[in-house]
Parts: sequence; structure tokens; C-alpha cells
Amino acid sequence: MSESLKSKTVSGVLWSAIERFSLQGVQFIINILMARLLLPSDYGMIGMLAVFLQISQTFIDSGFSDALVQKKDRTETDLSTVFYFNIIISVLLYILLFIGAPYIAQFYRMPELTLVTRIIMLNLIFSSFAAVPKTILTIRIDFKTQSKISLISAIISGTVGITMAYKGVGVWALVVQTLLNALLVTCLFFYYINWRPLKVFSKKSFQGLFSFGSKLLFSRLIHTLYYNLYAIVIGRRYSSAELGYYTRAEQLAIFPSSNINAIISRVTFPILSSIQDDDKRLALVYRKYIRLASFLIFPLMIGLASVAEPLVSFLLTDKWLGTVLLLQILCLDWMLDHLSQINLNLLLIKGRSDLSLRLEIVKKIIATLILIISIPYGIEIMCWGRVLYSVLATYMNSYYTNRLIGLSLKTQLRDIFPSLLLAAGMGITVYYSISLFSSDLLKIIGGVVIGVVFYVMASVILRIGEFKELLLIIKK
Repeated sequence: MSESLKSKTVSGVLWSAIERFSLQGVQFIINILMARLLLPSDYGMIGMLAVFLQISQTFIDSGFSDALVQKKDRTETDLSTVFYFNIIISVLLYILLFIGAPYIAQFYRMPELTLVTRIIMLNLIFSSFAAVPKTILTIRIDFKTQSKISLISAIISGTVGITMAYKGVGVWALVVQTLLNALLVTCLFFYYINWRPLKVFSKKSFQGLFSFGSKLLFSRLIHTLYYNLYAIVIGRRYSSAELGYYTRAEQLAIFPSSNINAIISRVTFPILSSIQDDDKRLALVYRKYIRLASFLIFPLMIGLASVAEPLVSFLLTDKWLGTVLLLQILCLDWMLDHLSQINLNLLLIKGRSDLSLRLEIVKKIIATLILIISIPYGIEIMCWGRVLYSVLATYMNSYYTNRLIGLSLKTQLRDIFPSLLLAAGMGITVYYSISLFSSDLLKIIGGVVIGVVFYVMASVILRIGEFKELLLIIKK
């Protein structure tokens, strides 16, 4: 990797990490405090609406953000066209959801969802204004500004949400927190970034970007619908409290993996796009990213699964213990997801959104069949079905990685095996060691200390290259 490329990567990873973990750290604390004040059923209600919110967000972006990043000769006309498109689509979707709110409430057999839907979906309009400014900062690899914006918004909206939860307003605390955060993020983007859209909407620009973005749109739409399908099934078949357990387990499990994966993906996508025509160099850099991501994600996910019970009991209280087993299973799912996503990103870097769409359709047909088969056996088996799907998805995504740049799944597995073996050994050690402690807090602290000491010492003794690479990044 060249010094220029390495410098951009280190700087981007640093500020992207600061943004993600400072933001997620603040949000984690806020969510813990709110979860202690609210009921699982309150979170279940928001979980019921998440599918509509997330699918709508996918439609609003329509893959244009990645199309702008991937395009080498982007213009101000391109940016302005996408900006106006996002706003128009967000307004149309809000009107549609406003009209459809009673039917959503009827589907879940919860009349109170009508008003909640109509209010929380305003988030779509607020967020649509921020999409292009955020993309501009991503193109510049300026995650420092994004860090400020995200952190300020999270702290203010979170404080308001906690106050409302303490006052006993229930689900409305979550609604107001969500809306206020989106509004603040949008306002701060325009405050910090020196950009205003031109008064132009170019049909030619739209068509050019849409040829790439449309395929990405449908890929992400299928992906989003699939993962929210679980919430739809659980919300319809079981109680809102059980959906609350599932959504809380998902939020905890997704925290380590998605943050590290998002940091690496956000930074590497614009950087790797710049060397997309050099397959040999691309493969070498890609392997480095895969090894580093696995070295970080594997111990975090296995460690989280090992201390799940005392962690949930201590942070969320015993009313959330129904989350524990689901959390442990989903940790395995998200532990594998990063490898699948890293492979999938290559298709976008190479501009092959057509392959991404084709692959997503095939994978989600298989995934839906797994879900349908698992539904009669309960929520736990449904979660195990997700683990099975992650294994299959990784295999399928890596097929095209091999075809495009000659990087086989066998090579990737060989790269990540040392980290997986170390993490498994650490997890077993932590799981059995924490039984020696009496209180939940001591189990958590003891588990973290034992896990870190085990992983670091083993990395040093076995001379794991990624540990040295991580130390170099930290020093710089």
C-alpha cells in the first residue's frame, strides 16, 4: 500500500472511528438509560414501524450516495439533482405512509400505532435534506466534521428523550428523540459545510447516476426488507414485548460488528474506488482490510456473547432477560456478516451494481425460505436461521470476489483463521471464568479484563500481524 493511500486510510479510519464510537457510545448510554425507564413493549412498537422507516430511507437515497462517491467526474449538477430527488421522494413517501397509517395499525392490531406512524415518519423528510451534504463529506474523507455533527445531535436529542422517558410518556420519548436527532443533524450539516444546491435538476445527470444507483437501490431494498421481515413476523405472530426483546438483542449484537465494518467500509470505499482498475493492488489492500476487520470484530462479538447474561441483567435490569439467548445467537450472525459485506462492497467498487442486484435476489430467496421453515419453531430457531444465512451469503459473495480480482474464499478464510481461533479460545476462557465472580458487575469487569489480557497476550506470543498493524495505526 502506498504512503499516500496509507495516510488517507489511517486518517479516515481514525476520524470515522471517533465519529462512530463516540456517537455509538453516547447512544449506547442513552439507550441503556431509556431502556431502564421504558418497557420492552415501547421498543416493540418502534420495531414494528422500523421496516417502513428503513425501506423508505432506502428509496430516498436510491443508491445515489454511492453512485456519487463511485463516479470520478461528478459535478455540482450531479449533487444538486440528487439533492432535489431525495426531497421529492421523501415527501411522496411521507404522504403515502400518512394515508396508510391506519392500515399499519390494523395489521399489528394496535390502534395507537396510527398517530405514532404519522409523527415518526416525518423523520424521512428531515433526513432527506442531509443525504447529499453527508455524501460530500464522505467524498472528501472528512469524518471529523461528521463526528461533530453526529455527536452534538445525539447528546441533545438523547437528553430530551431521557427526560421525556423519566416523565413517563412511554413510546413518545423514542419518537421525539428520533425526530429531534434527524432535524439537528440536517441543520448542522448545512451549518458546517460550505455547500448550497444549484437551482437545477438535470435529467441527463439523473439518468447517469440512476443507471448505477437503481441496481444498488433494489439490492439494498431486498436486503432491508429481509432483515426487517423478522420484525414483521415477530410483531404479527408474537407480542410487542417479545419483539422488544428481539430488537434490543439486535441493537446490542449489531453494535460492535456494524460499527467497525461501517468505519472500514466508509473509509475504504472512496479510497479503493481510486484504485479500482489495478486488480492486483486492489486484492492486496482488500486482504489487509479483511484481516484487520476480523481481528477486531471476532473477539468483540464472541466476548459479547460470553458476558451476555450479566451484561443484560446489570445494564437493562431483569425485565430484559428474555434478550440474552437471542443476543448470543445474533452475535454469531453479526460476527460473520462483516466478511460477507466486505466481499459485497467489491462489486460496488468495480462498478458492478448489476451483479450486486442479481446476487441479492438469489440470496434473499434462499434467506426467505430459511425464515419460512424456521417460523413454526420459535424466535430462537429463527435467529439460528439467520446464522445459517450469513454462512451461505459469505460463500456466495466471495464467488464474485474471486472472479473479479482473483481473491478466493479459501484465501480469505486462511487470512482470518488465526483471529477466529484466538477469539474462540478467549470466549471459552471468559465464559467459564466469570462464574467465579459473585455480582453481575464483577462478572462484566472480570470478563472484559480476562478477555483483553488473553487476546493481547496470545496475539503477541503468536506474532499476529494485525496486532502490530493496529499498534502502528494507534501510534500514528
